[in-house]
Amino acid sequence: MNPKIKSAAALSRLFRKSQAQGKKIVFTNGCFDVIHYGHVAYLRKAKTFGDLLVIGLNTDASVRRLKGKSRPVNCERDRAEVLSEFSCIDYVTFFREDTPLNLIRKLKPDVIVKGADWKLRDIVGFDFVKSYGGNVKRIHYVPGHSTTGTLKKLACRAGK
Repeated sequence: MNPKIKSAAALSRLFRKSQAQGKKIVFTNGCFDVIHYGHVAYLRKAKTFGDLLVIGLNTDASVRRLKGKSRPVNCERDRAEVLSEFSCIDYVTFFREDTPLNLIRKLKPDVIVKGADWKLRDIVGFDFVKSYGGNVKRIHYVPGHSTTGTLKKLACRAGK
């Protein structure tokens, strides 16, 4: 069992203790289906906003609902294992819903991080985290690096 991949309940207990010790919990979420440099830069930056970085990872069923029946390319367990190898990531947990709102409510992070293409008020969990003094940060994407772009390049090279 990978020690970085934990249930939301286990992380909730762990984070209460960590926050009592003055540590800041940073949360971000996504599919992280085909990892590329844009993900690496984003996650490195996200970690700078606190002490512990947790990734809310969409389950396979959630990815299919959001991205279509051809996704994910990699199954949830594989995606979690890959993310757990990033030195900037402390924990990975799953969520089944289309948004991570229930997970955010359970974990009560100090900071939520999303891409700069999101308006602050549209970021899931914004109002909840602000209600107890937390923050929401936005990170600019690295131009030319996206999973959709990567998959299109692969399809072109495969002659599709």
